[in-house]
Amino acid sequence: MKMLVIGGTKFLGRHIVESALNEGHEVTLFHRGKTNPGLFEDVTNIFGDRENRGDLEKLAGQQWDAVIDTCGYKPSTVSKSLDVLAGVTKKYLFISTISVYPDFTAVDQLEETVEPMTLTQEELEEAERTEAFDPSLYGPLKAHCEQEVQSRMKDRGIIIRPGLIVGPHDPTDRFTYWPSRIAEGGEVLAPGRKDQQVQFIDARDLAEWVVQLSATEHTGVFNANGPENKLTMQDFLEACASTLNEEVSFTWVSAQFLADEGVQPWKDLPVWIPTEKDFSQDTTKAIQSGLKFRPLKETILDTYRWDQERVGGVRGAGLTRDQEAAVLKKWHRG
Repeated sequence: MKMLVIGGTKFLGRHIVESALNEGHEVTLFHRGKTNPGLFEDVTNIFGDRENRGDLEKLAGQQWDAVIDTCGYKPSTVSKSLDVLAGVTKKYLFISTISVYPDFTAVDQLEETVEPMTLTQEELEEAERTEAFDPSLYGPLKAHCEQEVQSRMKDRGIIIRPGLIVGPHDPTDRFTYWPSRIAEGGEVLAPGRKDQQVQFIDARDLAEWVVQLSATEHTGVFNANGPENKLTMQDFLEACASTLNEEVSFTWVSAQFLADEGVQPWKDLPVWIPTEKDFSQDTTKAIQSGLKFRPLKETILDTYRWDQERVGGVRGAGLTRDQEAAVLKKWHRG
């Protein structure tokens, strides 16, 4: 296949490119050259800003079997890209998010049964003008991007709605905290219910499936989350321990206590979102179309090894050891 990847040098994008190259596809990257600019020097790199129509015109006059859009955030940006690419590609695959759902903490959400969040025209125009990232607008803006792809590409469009994407090269540390913390050993603060269901997907599994999917006749919307079978918070933490350091003890602290102490789910204690009931996205459609999952321990070990090779820098998520110790001390006091 002849593939164009918009982005392609950061986290999921780089895994998509690596997967495509491993499959023998001809890959071209269109990006600004700001993130890991020398990462794929052996493929065609077209440098440009997709906000600039002149830069996008560099892509005109070519034919692509598939375009994979890893970074569309505002619908006007996606629309500009489609102005140039809709007529020159067989498939346009857009990476969206489960955050388009009004309540992603429901159980077994199906792609076809839940309407994504949207903005009024006035709200959308205001959001388009806003330069700063607003987390409350992330889901609705992605949903409007989906609409652009669906309306312009129709039966040639694919929408992927991933949950938490994890693994090597993750810049957010929203998974990395746990393998690295548990590898240190000692007493580890474990949050909330032991049987709280958690979901995430290895970026490499997602990337391999995205590349394969773009080469098939499949179209439409797909949830993309994992693992295939139910995973609890206790299962996950114990998998980290058995993989990296069994000389560790878990102290389970209630969600209410953590809230009272100002400990934030997802950010201070990644992966975990406290709810009274489990929640999940149904990924049957994705699995039936070819999505496969590597063993959890492989994701844990590879992420830990990558984290150990990083040089310095402030972690994007997770408690510091001092913060963790302070909360545990108060918890033990009762």
